[in-house]
Amino acid sequence: MAIGRIWRIAGPLVIAEGMSGSMVYEVVEVGEEGLIGEIIGLEGEKAIIQVYEDTSGLTVGEKVVGTGRPLTAELGPGLIGAIYDGLQRPLKTLEELIGPFVKRGVKAHSLPRDVKWHFKPIAKPGDIVNPGDVLGVVQETEIIEHKIMVPPNIRGTLKWIVGEGDYTIEETIAIVSVEGKDIELKMYQRWPVRKPRPYAKKLDPVEPLITGQRVIDYMFPLAKGGKAAIPGGFGTGKTVTLQQFAKWSHSHINIYVGCGERGNEMADALDSFRKLTDPRTGKPLVKRAVFIANTSNMPVAARETSVFIGVTIGEYFRDMGYDVMVVADSTSRWAEAMREISGRLEEMPGEEGFPAYLGSRLAEFYERAGRVLALGNPERIGSLTIVGAVSPPGADFSEPVTQNTLRYIRALFALDVALANRRHFPAINWLISYSLYVDAVEGWWRENIGENWRELRDEAMKILQREAELSEIVRLVGTEALPEEDKFILEVARMIREDFLQQNAFHEIDTYCPPLKAHYMMRSIIMFYRRGLEAIRRGVTVDKIRKLSVRQKIARMKEIPNVNFEHDFKILWGEIEKEFEELIREVELRGLGTHT
Repeated sequence: MAIGRIWRIAGPLVIAEGMSGSMVYEVVEVGEEGLIGEIIGLEGEKAIIQVYEDTSGLTVGEKVVGTGRPLTAELGPGLIGAIYDGLQRPLKTLEELIGPFVKRGVKAHSLPRDVKWHFKPIAKPGDIVNPGDVLGVVQETEIIEHKIMVPPNIRGTLKWIVGEGDYTIEETIAIVSVEGKDIELKMYQRWPVRKPRPYAKKLDPVEPLITGQRVIDYMFPLAKGGKAAIPGGFGTGKTVTLQQFAKWSHSHINIYVGCGERGNEMADALDSFRKLTDPRTGKPLVKRAVFIANTSNMPVAARETSVFIGVTIGEYFRDMGYDVMVVADSTSRWAEAMREISGRLEEMPGEEGFPAYLGSRLAEFYERAGRVLALGNPERIGSLTIVGAVSPPGADFSEPVTQNTLRYIRALFALDVALANRRHFPAINWLISYSLYVDAVEGWWRENIGENWRELRDEAMKILQREAELSEIVRLVGTEALPEEDKFILEVARMIREDFLQQNAFHEIDTYCPPLKAHYMMRSIIMFYRRGLEAIRRGVTVDKIRKLSVRQKIARMKEIPNVNFEHDFKILWGEIEKEFEELIREVELRGLGTHT
């Protein structure tokens, strides 16, 4: 354990001398108050340290003490429902200890040491245990059964395990004999945040992660174990969209990382999670969520740790066989922190002042997503889905953070300032956005929702693309100069935009849309489109079609309750058929009368 002295201070960057024997990414305690820092570089006996707390008041010559270990996350019962800062310090505990403001140098255990958890053993003495084997279970919340696993670096014979009962996480629950040496196991384990947790095998994504947002689930699906980004300018709704993901996604556990975002937005997210009920379990959403609040007024260096702590907790629950979603809002703030530290290190700047290693750091984060076969017995398949927000200045998607992010993700939900200004939310631009998971999840949609999902989705995309082509002509010659079929395409494209893609996050029903209801909604619009084209070819005008009363019923599909909606849609489809038949008959009779 090295003990050195501060040699230089530059904001969150501290250089200490006399640190020979230290290692890169070792955690150190800086100054008399023991501020938490991490060594990011070594030059001879000097250590370059990024400090994760406010350094004002530090002086040259104060001591720096190495801990001999990297930055680790505590993983065990007590994570669900917890609110942490960027260093995994529990904010509720800190409030009880020191009040509402976090003081420098304050330390607290990430997991509660005084809470007793009811442990049920599964393994038996004499069993050969391998990394990832489940020793027993703890019912952490009504929704989450916490599996107590053998740490990834331990393999041996189970010598002893406690009986069923209530224990704190500090009590020994098992003893494993490893090469003649007894190792005590507790209900929690520590894991370095920068090191991906191992797994047995990586699997292909095959099932969509349903988010309840139609534009994503139906048009640009995200797979379980996938990675996606939501770039968008100021006011386009990134935070609300990510909160919708975290609230309604069909994942077992959601981890919401507020990385450099405004404190009031984080407070709003926490408040809504407490009030809302999970639509699938009927339990409060907070019972399956973990929050990491690293707001914009907290030290910038801690932004990096906040995203890695979030993804490490996500991997831990993935290893239990759960589908986990990590939402990071926003990676741009983290990149800005990297740029600040890099500038203070006087490193050669890359594009727009960002460090040359910007891309590799983003890759370290996004590449930890995936669907995997976990280590150990019993066999478990889990997934970790990562969605990161990007806040490009001036909504310029050509800036370095967005461009580097695009290299590693497979789904892009691009938010458009123009759509946001027209009050179209979520403001996801259907012409720029894409998903490379469409083929992977097609089988799931066909088996569980409807065989014609891909056909309807592709037809809707063609209509929207055709609308974009026609809009150029309309600007020059106006709508009236278009043929009737093209006028109708514009009308149907407006229906897709306003009646399907647009979704109100604050509406009691429309905030969440089940995939089957989304399928029925799109089926209704495409049925209207196909019957409308047939009617136009038989002499009906677009003006007549616009006046159909069923057009208003399609516009109100969003308000149909999310349960037992099949009957309402069958009535709607019958009315579409009936009204078009009557319209065609009327036009044909008028044509016969004129001919006579």
